[in-house]
Amino acid sequence: MGPRWKGKTAEAKALTDPMSKIVSELQCSLIKVDACGLLSGCSVLLAVEVEQTDLLNRSCFGRPLLTTEKDKQWFQLNLEEAFYLCYSLKCLKIVDGDNCPKTDQDLWEYMKAIKVTFPYFYKAYSHLRKKCWVVRTGSQYGVDFVAYRHHPALVHSEYAVLVLSEVDNCVNGRLRAWSDYHCTIRLCGSVAKTLLVLNINTNDNDAFYPSCLEAYTVEERTITRWSPEQCREDHQTVIANGTKEKLVLALEF
Repeated sequence: MGPRWKGKTAEAKALTDPMSKIVSELQCSLIKVDACGLLSGCSVLLAVEVEQTDLLNRSCFGRPLLTTEKDKQWFQLNLEEAFYLCYSLKCLKIVDGDNCPKTDQDLWEYMKAIKVTFPYFYKAYSHLRKKCWVVRTGSQYGVDFVAYRHHPALVHSEYAVLVLSEVDNCVNGRLRAWSDYHCTIRLCGSVAKTLLVLNINTNDNDAFYPSCLEAYTVEERTITRWSPEQCREDHQTVIANGTKEKLVLALEF
């Protein structure tokens, strides 16, 4: 299942304005203005000027909030987005309610306390982002993330992403039976997406520090529904030892 572009010129627009370039421009812009986000529960609030607003929208980081302020635009970043900008791109500082700066370690401990599976979800999120995929929440489709080839205004999401790890059986308990696979794949097919399962292997490294992520590995696996009607052959000619033989395939499903 390939990309489904929105309009005849969408693919050309994406090619002339690659996501890697947009994210790089965002990184430079946030560093330039010394951007600072406010830690608030399960998200980070960020107030930015016009230039950063445009870049955040184009790179699909966070969601704009409606406020009465005219000179600033507020964005709400989820945990993975905020930590990616702070830890991976080094372009965002984060403070708490008392305006005290939080170190990478402080944020790591805070986000793990808020979300037990945060280390695995963040590894999956950063893995896709570093490959220039746009990653958004997939809760509306019953998955963890959805991945876009470019901006959602130009293309439909291509993958429905599930994040699994060694602790998944204890925390989420997903895809433990074939019926789970069947239901998930059916749902993905109904919304024209391919199921992408990301298995996070810690390689026996505990998540005490953010640097432990470097030892984590990601196994990518796409799972699609096989339809026998699309692959059925009634007759097949097999050439063996220079002799043609007719092989009748009796496939009944």
